[in-house]
Amino acid sequence: MSSKGAGHKAELRQALRVGVIGAGVMGSNHARVLAGLPDVHLVGVVDPLPAHRTRVTELANCPTFETLDQLAAEGVDAVTIAAPTHLHHELALACIARKVHLMVEKPIASTVDEGREIVSAAHRAGVTLMIGHVERFNPAVAAIKKAIAGEDILSIAITRVGPFPPRMSNVGVVIDLAVHDIDLIRWFTESDIIEVQPQLSSAVAEREDIALLQFRTASGVLAHINTNWLTPFKARNVTVATRGKYIMGDLLTRQVTECFGFKPDGSYSMRHLPVGHDEPLRAELIAFLHAVRSGTAPAVTGDEGVASLAIATQCLETSSHRPAEAAAAKRRAVG
Repeated sequence: MSSKGAGHKAELRQALRVGVIGAGVMGSNHARVLAGLPDVHLVGVVDPLPAHRTRVTELANCPTFETLDQLAAEGVDAVTIAAPTHLHHELALACIARKVHLMVEKPIASTVDEGREIVSAAHRAGVTLMIGHVERFNPAVAAIKKAIAGEDILSIAITRVGPFPPRMSNVGVVIDLAVHDIDLIRWFTESDIIEVQPQLSSAVAEREDIALLQFRTASGVLAHINTNWLTPFKARNVTVATRGKYIMGDLLTRQVTECFGFKPDGSYSMRHLPVGHDEPLRAELIAFLHAVRSGTAPAVTGDEGVASLAIATQCLETSSHRPAEAAAAKRRAVG
């Protein structure tokens, strides 16, 4: 086909009708991005809270609905689910039953069993299921992934810390924050995590607000995650050591530096790697819609989402410290 013909075909491509479920901070951002994408018609956003619906209307200038049934009645090809995690299972299954393609924000569900149910249902229904691990679409992460391609990875260290989140949550730092980095470790190494050594503590929250997590992958890589809600500022740093390189990435400033050319005298060379400027959420949603249109596997599959949740859950179950129990004991002692 000529380039003119290909262009004409693109012009005739029907807009995908897309909805968003959940108008909290993340859902509102989904709506904002989707409203600006070509070949997308944002049908509307579902949220039971009037204040949330008002905010998303101002941000994305789109219709809003109280219920999923109301959105579905308008006709949608695909949805993104950015509702609280404990609702993911029910909402995802309801969308799948309607043959609606879906992207579910991380974590895929509250439990591994619920996550597996979602994956199985999507597979049986033949609908696209992508999990919203947005950090993979951070240009700095993409630069790191490119730099370590084909390298013999030895170790990975990730720091993801910050202040206590203002939004109330029913999860601690492992599910809220560390699950991002568990996914990155699996993605960087292209290997499963087979050993978990977690240390958790609850300093100010009922659930764990400090986590030091150590892992070993099936490929022999040692990895470490340091995460907490006690640091007064946000920090997101990744370092990867390979036999030939040492890569340092700041995921907030999006600076990635590579050390290489190690000499016996201890000298080496250093360079800054090129990093793109895409908004990660925009790149993620474009990838999801491409998978829907093409019928190809999504960038982050349901199985990958379940695998990362399973490791995070294992960290909570095998920890030598049970934060919620310790906090309750502390309150009883004080009382």
